[in-house]
Amino acid sequence: MKITAMTHLGLGRAEDGTLIPRTLPGEDVALRDDGSAQIVTPSVDRVAPPCRHFKTCGGCALQHASDAYVAGFKQGIVERALSAHGLTPPFRTLHTSPPQSRRRAKFAGRRTKKGAMVGFHARASDVLVAVPDCQLVTPALSAAIPMLEALTVLAASRRGEVGLTVTESLNGLDVLIGTDQPLTDQLRLDLAVFAQNSGLARLTWNDETLVTIQSPAQSFGPVKVTPPPGSFLQATADGEGALRDAVQEILQGADRIVDLFAGCGTFALALATQAEMLAVESEAEMLAALDRGWRSARGLKRVTTLTRDLFRRPLEPDEFKGFDAVVIDPPRAGAAAQVATIAASGINRVAMVSCNPVTFGRDVATLVAAGFVVDWVQVVDQFRWSPHAEVVAQLTRG
Repeated sequence: MKITAMTHLGLGRAEDGTLIPRTLPGEDVALRDDGSAQIVTPSVDRVAPPCRHFKTCGGCALQHASDAYVAGFKQGIVERALSAHGLTPPFRTLHTSPPQSRRRAKFAGRRTKKGAMVGFHARASDVLVAVPDCQLVTPALSAAIPMLEALTVLAASRRGEVGLTVTESLNGLDVLIGTDQPLTDQLRLDLAVFAQNSGLARLTWNDETLVTIQSPAQSFGPVKVTPPPGSFLQATADGEGALRDAVQEILQGADRIVDLFAGCGTFALALATQAEMLAVESEAEMLAALDRGWRSARGLKRVTTLTRDLFRRPLEPDEFKGFDAVVIDPPRAGAAAQVATIAASGINRVAMVSCNPVTFGRDVATLVAAGFVVDWVQVVDQFRWSPHAEVVAQLTRG
């Protein structure tokens, strides 16, 4: 059978509609008894996967495709999302984060007869795959796997599985254990000793921070911020930098800016070098981290924070009075209600960041209907070898 297209999830679609992973458009394939594909005629875009775990691990979907193909595929997803609303703006060159740059990963850990295994699940399976040579995560995260196996022996039940969210920070690893296991007094003590002996910056058990040995800080522009355990963080420092540079370019010259869905200050604190900021976010802990970072820095303009659920209570048009511009970076659901009030406000410049091309297209169309023009769009690929695409755009009115 021939593969005729690729879905937005990175699956090849055959002529009869069958979805076959790890195939490319134009390829002739035969299905084996186990459902896997035998490539009869390979695409010119097919390459040897750079990671030896690709065949078994479910963490990556597109290592069999050339970088050029993946770039075109991801930009095509965004182009189609916009064209569905009649929009065909100019695109800047796509930016891709390098291999081994993912600074946060959620591993799974299970105890074994000989100790423990830590890795990722196989595709659409609960089978755990060891990934000692993962080409996606930073070297520090790969080097931490033996430590995480020892931690799993402490934290996991005989038959249960633990989630291990590991983030590389400026002062060491920040580890969040997700588990249904009860936390006993003895286990709390053992884990605190383990964190100290392992040189961890912070160790958290579900919602309880057990020990902070050093602040697990991140650099947001010129400011060091310590995010709450498990809070949102851009996947790679490289990708974050590309998004931040684009946003700063878009908002250059603005004196007062609103940052919507501000998180811990990814954009607000960098923009505070040039403008007064209002940072709005629903999570009070994240805003508290942002505020501490701002107060510890020097040379920044004033940053005010506002805790508010922008889905239920978007900023109203009159609340934008006195501001020159907006940066908005909503979650995957987009921000239909908030974008509608921006459209009805006096704001004439917007830096829109999104992790979902579909809701991005919808929200951009709302602003265009209100008189905005999409000056340019850039895709930022910080989820290398996945079908996921991040996007940033400049919109101006008047």
